[in-house]
Amino acid sequence: MRQRGRTGGEVLGPRALNRATLARQYLLDRTTAPVREAVAHLCGLQAQEPQEPFTGLWSRLHAFSPDRLDRALTDRLVVRTHLMRRTVHLVTDDDALAWRARHDAMLRQRVMATYRSELAGIDPEEVAAAGRAVMADHRPRTMADLVDALRDRWPGPPRRALGELVVAALVPMAQLPPRGLWQTKAGVRNLPLAGWLGRDVAPLPDDADDPVGQRLVRRYLAAYGPAATADIRAWSGVAGLPAAVGAIRDELVTFRDERGRVLLDLPDAPRPSPDTPAPVRFLPAFDNAILGYHDRSRIIDDAHLGLSVAGLRAVLVDGRVAATWTTHERRLRITPLRPFSPQERETVREEAHGLAAFLDQGIDRVAITAA
Repeated sequence: MRQRGRTGGEVLGPRALNRATLARQYLLDRTTAPVREAVAHLCGLQAQEPQEPFTGLWSRLHAFSPDRLDRALTDRLVVRTHLMRRTVHLVTDDDALAWRARHDAMLRQRVMATYRSELAGIDPEEVAAAGRAVMADHRPRTMADLVDALRDRWPGPPRRALGELVVAALVPMAQLPPRGLWQTKAGVRNLPLAGWLGRDVAPLPDDADDPVGQRLVRRYLAAYGPAATADIRAWSGVAGLPAAVGAIRDELVTFRDERGRVLLDLPDAPRPSPDTPAPVRFLPAFDNAILGYHDRSRIIDDAHLGLSVAGLRAVLVDGRVAATWTTHERRLRITPLRPFSPQERETVREEAHGLAAFLDQGIDRVAITAA
């Protein structure tokens, strides 16, 4: 039975929101979309841990093989770069160029706030100009290389503070392969996005209605909605989106959650029945489906929220985080957060064997521990 909120709008319970999230995130049904198209739909994949996006895509794409992502990276269809929340994301080439300018102020503010005392008195514009001049020769550099080139002019700040200011905030950079390729360990080599992709970062339009922000909001809702404005802010790290939301509000539909929060959504986006069965899914560390919200209760219990920021990998059972998983010495170990029924244990084990085969680490044992 549908409820109506006291101030209008259909009330969506946690299970309805959960199924909507699973559908948008390709976790209800795997998609046959190409890698670049899937990454675009998902608004990127968090990728500070280079191997984790492979598991994220295996759980979302039908018959996914690692070489598909490798090719997308080496063909420059997707790129690793600092973007949402100042974390490294795997995004499409087009999105990296279109979205970067809208994130610039946030990226700069977060680095300057993290190293407030260390960077006191530094003129970011001067550092940015010097960083771009160093990189003008189109030679990939590590952060250490870049700091060495700037050290004579700015000897005071700690090396990491100066390096992060340039690489994560002031000069839009791509982290080049082999970083991020399948089963490859490689350090970070940086090149400006424009040099790697052969196109410049799109300038931010001088428009009070924030057209870039409008596109961000629409794309976010397609992959995460229904969601509150606080969720959009938590996902992007960008605080100044009210104008964008206001400009497109008439084209959106409105719901409420059980706490009365206003939830925005695209009219034709999928909102499956709360009774829709949800398959077991194995998620990588820092997965979008968990970190993409301010209110994560649609997918993880409050008691386990710490898992989402601690880098632990999660297992979804009936659409919710119900276990963590690790691999070590040819064993895939699953640690339930609650007791599993016999049927749940069977379906978790079955999916785990599929993951073990995909990971190609010689895993010959799946162990489910006691809750």
